[in-house]
Amino acid sequence: MRTLFDPAELEPRRFYQLLTASVVPRPIAWVSTLSADGVGNLAPYSFFTVASSAPPIVQFTSVGRKDSLRNIEATGEFVINLATATLADVVNKSSAFYDAEADEFLELNIRSEPSERVRPVRVADSPIAIECTLHQVIEVGNSFVVMGNVVAVAVRPEAVADDGLPDFAAIAPMSRLGRAQWGLPPEVVEKDRPTTPHRP
Repeated sequence: MRTLFDPAELEPRRFYQLLTASVVPRPIAWVSTLSADGVGNLAPYSFFTVASSAPPIVQFTSVGRKDSLRNIEATGEFVINLATATLADVVNKSSAFYDAEADEFLELNIRSEPSERVRPVRVADSPIAIECTLHQVIEVGNSFVVMGNVVAVAVRPEAVADDGLPDFAAIAPMSRLGRAQWGLPPEVVEKDRPTTPHRP
């Protein structure tokens, strides 16, 4: 018999732990922003996905009103840098609660490079950076869904496969699991999508 968890019977923090241990693995948006005063910020978010392909829109969720969200609302721009296995330690360190006046790029000695279409810088060692302008912020419960219009995707040359698309093995993305667990890049299998329904 399954164990049933009722959100009405659990503390919100405990139900958060249940959800994040259940919805796994979750890719990590390492979000770089600038404050209205020009102070850089870099923080990871594991509630991250594609919202629309045409027009291209990506989204991440801020649980609570954090510096990244405030900066995006003030400037209308951000960059999602892909978190990878080689960057896992510094990505984790950047999740600490730094003061709003602190620039995580400087605090953690993270290499940056200029973006092409937006003012926030990219993480130089991240293989993929998605440059965005703000599309919409939707408040949902205790969280804020941040949707960004994708204005450019910058991919490092060593991460591009022969077909011109990002190579999974080369980008080696990390993911978040439950508790303090992180996911390493998983084994990859290929399965063609069926063109007709299967009927046994």
